[in-house]
Amino acid sequence: MTITLDDAQGVLAAQPFASLVGGRIAAFETGSATLEIPITPALLQQFGVVHGGVLAYSADNALTFAAGSVLGPKVLTSGFTITYLRPATGSLLRAEASVVSATRRQAVCRCEIFSIADGRAPVLCAAAQGAASVVDDIPGS
Repeated sequence: MTITLDDAQGVLAAQPFASLVGGRIAAFETGSATLEIPITPALLQQFGVVHGGVLAYSADNALTFAAGSVLGPKVLTSGFTITYLRPATGSLLRAEASVVSATRRQAVCRCEIFSIADGRAPVLCAAAQGAASVVDDIPGS
């Protein structure tokens, strides 16, 4: 089954948490996906930088959307690791994920998360690697 950018955007729009943080699918093609989140005061922690949980969410979702681009729409994250490299500031987070390897039922993906600010080059804030698997019995699907 081929999933289009419109399909991917519809899946994200159906996620209440994605709406809460303002996430959007900016790019989606076979083997890759890009998730963007506007940086707002509600997403910051006590030092004024983006909370690590928001970075982890962006990696989790971008990894799984990239996996879904090759496995189909019924996928869930089966695990991931994230390394925080530097604080995220600016106006936008961009999580760019790509498939490293895939079988019929599982895909391993990597993700780089950048913070974007007007007038400066994107800053790599975190890197993640994870896997997503086909799940035939997703509740509500």
